[in-house]
Amino acid sequence: MPVTKIFVANRGEIAVRIIRAARELGIATVQAVSAADRDMLAARLADEVVEIGPAHARKSYLDMDAVLRGAIESGADAIHPGYGFLSENAAFAEKVEQAGLVFIGPKAETIRAMGDKATARAMAAAAGVPTVPGSEGRVDGVEAALAVAETIGYPVMIKASAGGGGRGIRVAQDAGELATLIPQASAEALAAFGDGGLYLERFVGTARHVEVQILGDGTRAIHTYERECSLQRRRQKVWEEAPAACLTPEVREALCASAVRLAESVGYRGAGTLEYLYDAATGEFFFIEMNTRIQVEHPVSEMITGIDLVREMIRIAAGNPLAYSQADVRLKGHAIEVRINAEDAAKNFLPAPGTITGLRVPGGMGVRFDSMLYPGYSVPPFYDSLLGKLIVWDETRAGAIARLSRALGELEVSGLPTTTPLHKALAADAEVQAGAFHTRWLESWLETHPIDNPAS
Repeated sequence: MPVTKIFVANRGEIAVRIIRAARELGIATVQAVSAADRDMLAARLADEVVEIGPAHARKSYLDMDAVLRGAIESGADAIHPGYGFLSENAAFAEKVEQAGLVFIGPKAETIRAMGDKATARAMAAAAGVPTVPGSEGRVDGVEAALAVAETIGYPVMIKASAGGGGRGIRVAQDAGELATLIPQASAEALAAFGDGGLYLERFVGTARHVEVQILGDGTRAIHTYERECSLQRRRQKVWEEAPAACLTPEVREALCASAVRLAESVGYRGAGTLEYLYDAATGEFFFIEMNTRIQVEHPVSEMITGIDLVREMIRIAAGNPLAYSQADVRLKGHAIEVRINAEDAAKNFLPAPGTITGLRVPGGMGVRFDSMLYPGYSVPPFYDSLLGKLIVWDETRAGAIARLSRALGELEVSGLPTTTPLHKALAADAEVQAGAFHTRWLESWLETHPIDNPAS
C-alpha cells in the first residue's frame, strides 16, 4: 500500500527523526501531540499537528482510540509509533491494520510472539539460536520456580515475560531469596505491564550487553552489525557504541548470523533488535529478548553502515522489498552515542524538567546531535527525561572517544541540569577507554566517582 501521509504517534527526538526521514521520501507528516507538547520541535517541523489528549500519556500517546481517531481524521494512511508508548503493542498494530492504515513496524502476530520474552526464548531455541539456560516458558508460582532453579543452578535472574526497561527483574542467590522475590517481581511486572508472568534465567555475573540491529521485509532479513550497551544505570542504557569492541570477528559473524536466522524464522518486517548477553570469560553469547521497534540507539548502527534505518522502515511498510543484500552492508569505523537526559547527577539523577535558556550544538566531521531542543523550549515534566542523543563517528574507537570528548565540550544546554558531566567523566576514564566494563560496572563506578552538575 502506498504511503503518502504518516501520522507520528510519538514525541520528542524520535518524532523529529521520523519527520525528517519522511520528508526525504516526499511523504507528508501529521504530528500527534498531547496538550503539553504543542510547542515541541516535532510539532513545529510537521506538516500538520493534531492534539490527541491531555498531558498524561495514558490519556494521549497511550490511548489507542485517540491515536487512531487523530490519524483517520487527518487523512493519514500510515502510523509510525516510534519507540515506547504503543510501539510494541500488538493490539494497537491490529487496530491500525483493521482501520485500513499501514502500521510502520512488524505484524501484530510478530509483536505478540516476540514481545512475550518466554515465547521469544522458545522461538529462538527452535531457530538454533543460543539462549541463557532457564525455564522453558513462564514459571507458574514459587514451587515451579524453585524446581527450575534447582536444574539451572543459582544465582538465577527473575524476569518479566511481558516487559522491559529493567522492571520486574530480580536476582536470587538461593532458594530462600527466590521464594521471597518471585511475588515481588510478579507484582511489579503486573503493575508495569498488566501481566505478572515471569521466567527464570541463569545469572551471568559479568555479562556484556550486545544487540544486533536487523531489517526484514517479511521474507528476507539482513543485519547492520551489533551494538554494545553495557554501560547502564539501573538497567537503563547510558552509553552505546558500535561495533562491540569485546567481540572477535568470528564471534561477531556467528552472533549476527543467528540474529538474521531468528528474524527470518518469524517472518520479521521492519527494523528490530535482538538482544544478547555475551560472557567474555567463555566467549558464549545468549539471546535474551527482541525489541520489535526502532531503538533509541539506532543511530550508531546508521553511522557505521550508512543505512538510514527509519527511512527503510517506511519503505518496507509501504510494501517494498529490502533495498540491501547482506553483501551490501559494510562495517566502517566506530560510533558512540550518549544520552543527554534532563537529570541532575548530583541529586541521584533526579529528573529536572525546565526551560532551555540557551543551546549550543556541537558540529564538525563525524558529529550528529538528534534532539528535541531549541532555545525557549519548556521541557514538560510528564515524560521520559531524554532530551537528545550526541552521536560521534571516527575510524577507530579511540578516535571516536576523543571526538566525543571534544563534542561534549562544545555542547551547551542551559536552563536545566543534564547528564553531560557524566559522559565527560566516562569519556576520560581509563577503563572506559580500554573497554573494560560490563553491565554492572557503571553503578559500582558511580559509588566512587560522584558527578557534580554545574547547572544543579
